[in-house]
Amino acid sequence: MSTSGIDLGYLRKYGYEKYRCVKCEGVMWSTRPRETCPDRPCSKYEFLYKDYKNLRPLSLREVRSRFIDFLVKRGHGVVDPYPVLAKWRDDLYLTIASIIVFQPHVTDGLVDPPYNPLVIVQPSIRLTDIDNVGLTFGRHMTSFEMGGMHAFNKPGKFVYWVEGVLDNTIDLFTKEIGLSLDDIVFKESWWEGGGNAGPAPEVLVDGLEVATLVFMKYKDAGGRWVENPVLVVDCGYGIERITWLSQRTPTGFHAVYGSLVGKFKDLLGVEEPPSDVLKKIVYETSDKEISSVSELLDLATKLGFGEYAKDLERSVYTYSILDHTRTLALMLADGIVPSNTGEGYLARLVARRLVRNVLLAGVELSRVRDVVLELINAQINYWIGDYVFGKLASRRDYILEVAQAEVGKFVDMLVESESLVRKIVSRKKQLSLEDLISIYDSYGVPPEIVVEKARSLGINVQLPPDFYSVVAARHSAPPRLAKQVEKQEEFEWVSNLWETVPEFHVDPYKKSTEARVLGVKGRLVVFDRTVIYPRSGGQDYDTGIVRSGKEVYRVVEAYKFGNVIVHVLDREPSLRPGDAVVVEVDWGRRYRLMRHHTATHLVLAAARKVLGEHVWQAGAEKTVEKARLDVTHYKPLTKEDVDAIEKEANRIVDLRIDLNVNTLSRFDAEKKYGIRLYQGGSVYSSNVRVVEIPGFDAQACYGTHVKNTAEVGGIKIINVDRIQEGVVRLEFVSATRIPEVMRDFVEEEQKALSILGGDNIVAAAERTVSELKEKTSLLGRYRSFLKEILLERNVVRTSCGFEYYFVPIPIEDEALRKEVVEEAALKRRAMVVVLMGDLLEVAVDPNKARESGLDLTKVVKELGQYGKGGGKPDHVIIKLFKPTDPGLINHVIERAICSSK
Repeated sequence: MSTSGIDLGYLRKYGYEKYRCVKCEGVMWSTRPRETCPDRPCSKYEFLYKDYKNLRPLSLREVRSRFIDFLVKRGHGVVDPYPVLAKWRDDLYLTIASIIVFQPHVTDGLVDPPYNPLVIVQPSIRLTDIDNVGLTFGRHMTSFEMGGMHAFNKPGKFVYWVEGVLDNTIDLFTKEIGLSLDDIVFKESWWEGGGNAGPAPEVLVDGLEVATLVFMKYKDAGGRWVENPVLVVDCGYGIERITWLSQRTPTGFHAVYGSLVGKFKDLLGVEEPPSDVLKKIVYETSDKEISSVSELLDLATKLGFGEYAKDLERSVYTYSILDHTRTLALMLADGIVPSNTGEGYLARLVARRLVRNVLLAGVELSRVRDVVLELINAQINYWIGDYVFGKLASRRDYILEVAQAEVGKFVDMLVESESLVRKIVSRKKQLSLEDLISIYDSYGVPPEIVVEKARSLGINVQLPPDFYSVVAARHSAPPRLAKQVEKQEEFEWVSNLWETVPEFHVDPYKKSTEARVLGVKGRLVVFDRTVIYPRSGGQDYDTGIVRSGKEVYRVVEAYKFGNVIVHVLDREPSLRPGDAVVVEVDWGRRYRLMRHHTATHLVLAAARKVLGEHVWQAGAEKTVEKARLDVTHYKPLTKEDVDAIEKEANRIVDLRIDLNVNTLSRFDAEKKYGIRLYQGGSVYSSNVRVVEIPGFDAQACYGTHVKNTAEVGGIKIINVDRIQEGVVRLEFVSATRIPEVMRDFVEEEQKALSILGGDNIVAAAERTVSELKEKTSLLGRYRSFLKEILLERNVVRTSCGFEYYFVPIPIEDEALRKEVVEEAALKRRAMVVVLMGDLLEVAVDPNKARESGLDLTKVVKELGQYGKGGGKPDHVIIKLFKPTDPGLINHVIERAICSSK
């Protein structure tokens, strides 16, 4: 599809006519006849050498400010940039475009935008082209500024459509940037993304696409496109590309990063080709599809630039490093914690590819950590005071600390990867893309290292040039959860019922209410209003009773479908729609849940203050017995961390702060509190219920809370666990649960004392540890004594004159077995055979094995009918199928040894 659904004929007002490219056959609009469209691969980067009459060099900041100011003058309201961590979405991890801020709630017509029309310059991250960064000299960047021009046309509210978009675009480029109409070409195209689609003319200038004008007319309805309720203008202008166009520097990186290019070259020890040569290389290769650095170097050599190949190679890596350091700093500044899942996986991918490219640029492994930190620090300094990236400076300490930890882990892995990769690849005859991805995901080993080692072992493997792009695409969004089919029938039933008024929101202290029955299905009942809270947002459900005349039913569970609350009764009721009832909540259970829920907000606020602004809720549960909170953090918590969190949470309790609970429009809430509102996940609603602890925390929250922090009564953290890399779990109790838990602790202590003896748990533990150390030491001496006896009494001499130890160990003692092997093979440089139960281990000093021509894998083959095993020429382990005669084993070993001599 191209621009079906819109008419670009309005361009004729400006002297444009329609033409077809003879190469790609695409439809374009131009003020002069053209055979080819000014888009790669049909054209080169002609802008690099073109002399534009009114176009002067503009900095990134100048392009950005001109873009915003131009649209403000035309009635657009300014929306400040959102974070790149898209916590308001449940289908994406990262903000990949400016429309993501408004999709789907505004584009679906559920919520009005903060302004209409509006302008936003949104930092965006796309990793699906990460392998092309540097190779295309600035056309691809993982982090970039999208200048968003948006309008939302609804019934009764028409803003502008095709004519307004074209007028604004032409005036922006001619009056603000300095181009002429002859420079600008519109090429028909189509766009899809985020559940929407529409015609999307591309704005081209002499080989460079500088904007895409999406007319979002359609939405996805189960695999087919239907008319969207809102006609959305989604125009994205490439701020970095326009900057490059205006400056006509050899690469886009020189235009965007300016003096930082030289700084990075110095830190990396890199020399670029001369500026005129580099510009010529970029121009001559700009219409080619280049998938790897080696392919680029081959092409440059064919074009006559072979003498600059080495400098060109390291320059490409330098441009990628410029990009990756900013992207990583931006991700960390917005609170991403590197890990092996979710958005943390994507941050780790960028960090590891950054390290890889620093190494490829020529930095020694021993210097990588220091160099990467210097590079990131220089990146942060470069953007100080910037409208979009200035926030990096305020998060400098966290960015550098986490980057240091990530680089350290990766470097350590690289050092240890030799043996790991050998072990993995030696089991396979060939490696597929899935194997490479699995190894990267599981161990973090870059595919280049795996491929190199595999090929040295004669294993067939091909490394796709877009490996990192493929991996990034697979991890770009959360997995879609399968719909629950077991409650489909219930869902269909409640969809025909009116919504339930949640009186627990109006007054969480209200203990009962009069209600009317809306629907009954078995033990399930829906009322027009209720004081019973359904399971939601990690908070457990309320229980209670329903009174109907003389009948009393227990509410044993409650859950909700949308805004309909379903009550599960202890038995089928004799109720009919319209019946009047009284619903009462179990207040003791409710009050404990309220206290634990408010305590959870307090602990999160305390964790954020103690650990840093990167802390996000990764999960939560509030029950009657306890609460748990999972938070993102890049290292395990120390005792001091936990004590500080608990102390800060209790300090807020003692401040006796009144909670504020208000319902705000979505954008008003986000403007006031930021996207930290969405600790519990995205909210698909026009309004947001905000629970605020003034000065400490504000969250979009459905749950029930106490009125004042003092009612929490106190908080005690009872358990801390690192449940996965990058996520720490805190379990805690509040108020009257604290003495109950402490009573349990005391009982456990008494049980321990009854076992250990004494009347003081610490003294008993110290005594037990001391006795254990003594006995362990004594056991070690006995084991050493026994080892010497076993070796001295079990020397075997073969018929070919070779001596070795044959040591049967009659008891299951792993430590003794290891000591015997180490003593004989490594210290005495002899061969040893150890038989312990059904385990047979044969080892020899590696040097002796080479000197004697021994290959112990022959023993594995000879004993194949008696057991299964494997190993190396100097060390094998065999699991015997059943008890085997030691004489037989000696005979097989003698045959293997003597045949090698």
